[in-house]
Amino acid sequence: MPGDTTAPGGTRGGGRPGRRALILVENLSVPFDRRVWQECTTLRDAGWTVHVICPQGTKRDTEPEAEVDGVRIHRYPLRAATGGPAGYPREYGSALWHTLRLARKVGPVDVVHACNPPDLLFLPALWLKRRGARFVFDQHDLVPELYLSRFDRGKDLLYRAVCALERLTYRAADVVLATNESYRDTAVRRGGKRPADVFVVRSAPQTDRFRPVPPEPELKRGKPHLLCYLGVMGPQDGVDYALRALAKLRDELGRTDWHAVFVGSGDAFDAMTELSRRLGLTGQVEFTGRIPDADLVRHLSTADICLSPDPRNPLNDVSTMNKVLEYMAMGRPIVSFDLKEARVSAGGAALYAPADDEAEFAALIAQLMDDPEKRAQMGKLGQERVTGPLSWQHSQQALLAAYEAAWRGGRRRR
Repeated sequence: MPGDTTAPGGTRGGGRPGRRALILVENLSVPFDRRVWQECTTLRDAGWTVHVICPQGTKRDTEPEAEVDGVRIHRYPLRAATGGPAGYPREYGSALWHTLRLARKVGPVDVVHACNPPDLLFLPALWLKRRGARFVFDQHDLVPELYLSRFDRGKDLLYRAVCALERLTYRAADVVLATNESYRDTAVRRGGKRPADVFVVRSAPQTDRFRPVPPEPELKRGKPHLLCYLGVMGPQDGVDYALRALAKLRDELGRTDWHAVFVGSGDAFDAMTELSRRLGLTGQVEFTGRIPDADLVRHLSTADICLSPDPRNPLNDVSTMNKVLEYMAMGRPIVSFDLKEARVSAGGAALYAPADDEAEFAALIAQLMDDPEKRAQMGKLGQERVTGPLSWQHSQQALLAAYEAAWRGGRRRR
């Protein structure tokens, strides 16, 4: 990995005063997308003029145009697909049309930085490349693995289509940003990229957002222990595994000395609340939906154990889970299934159940409930990791090195 360098005028590696970067996002609004926002502010501080094109949010980030902390954001209306793969062509077609429309408005840029999913933003990136821009592909997800994990349709025609789009995106990209070493290996092995053109830029929690506050025992609803899940609730996120494990914790291990809070939303939210009801957990499990940051921090500060129930599938095994890093930032011990990248992130801050083994997941929760000293030790280790080797400071250096590599490549071409 290239190290941090200092450019003339005092900017760090990748800093190019007066240069323009355009970041394309389809999956989330900005600044709500935390990783993208950290990238925006890092580039801004390094001297880049940063524009973002992204969808409008429903409850936040709703303005069509905004300038936030010096970053210029252009948003478009977008209705997310529901009900399976058939709804995506309409969503993606609309997103591409608006992205091209707004890119024309932004005008010439030196770097176009496209974040997946979907693997379709190489199309506006190619249009900008023909006008002199360099293309940085920020691979948030492995879309072929996401398709297999989410839809359970096997390697059908749509799977082959998403594989083809990924290949085209890799081919068009001058530089690839990978979120971990597993993704980097995929870019080199499957994408055919030169190792020197792939940079690991890990996602990292915002430590100013995730700062513990005094615990509030009333959040435990009269129980000795609070268990907490934070994150998206989609088909591949394992909330159903967590609920079944909690039912085993109660029915097979006889433990009722806990209250559980599930924070977040997603397209499986209603199904998960119904599953909780069917398992008879309504009195012990609380679903909050999305809540303000202050309330989120209150719950995590009070939690005794945090849950990362992502099952093993082609995507989860090689993906870095944001919730794991956020639990660690808050100093919380974690119970997780044994996934490759979960171990890389959490290390000793988590206990690991064999993949998809709900009974063992429940047993590890019980083990930690009975060992406050172990919980404190694991929580301290997690905080040390996210403020040390997994901090955004290290990712900043890699991001700026990637931009420097893209810029050097553009100068050689010209």
